Amino acid sequence: MTKSNSYILDFEIDKLTDSILNRISGDSFRTEISLATKAHLKIITKSGGWSFDWKYEFNKPEREVYKLTIIDNPAIVQGLISLTVKSDHVYMYLLESAPFNIGRNKIYEGVPGNLVAFACRLSFQRGGEGFVSFESKTNLIDHYIKSLGAYHFGGQLMVIDTLASKRLVDKYFKP
Repeated sequence: MTKSNSYILDFEIDKLTDSILNRISGDSFRTEISLATKAHLKIITKSGGWSFDWKYEFNKPEREVYKLTIIDNPAIVQGLISLTVKSDHVYMYLLESAPFNIGRNKIYEGVPGNLVAFACRLSFQRGGEGFVSFESKTNLIDHYIKSLGAYHFGGQLMVIDTLASKRLVDKYFKP
């Protein structure tokens, strides 16, 4: 069985925060995003509660897999994103919060927003003027329009334009 080249994304933006926010204490934690390595992916498995095969993503040569961590706690991955930098935009293939950041009992809010803001920043840095695209589950199209300022381009295609991208980058990445 061959795996799909693309996914229909179904992450939910729980809250747009300045970094990530501990739901119990209310404390905000600064984050960093860096390339994931094979060593990271040894512990990021379906048996560990992750929904997707991140080793597969990592092994796709056209994709880059990044991990989100708290600055003073780089060993714990809070979320992952797989994307490709194209000539005019960034395409997000997959985005997933760590299992402990999903559902009613999640520990941190703001993980998906942080990862999307990173994709937006990367688009600015690599000449895409902030444009980011992805395929959305139909029932989340309105959610992405409201939470991210994305545009629905027909079918399941969503696009975050320069203005919406700048708002997200300014929210998560302070100079």
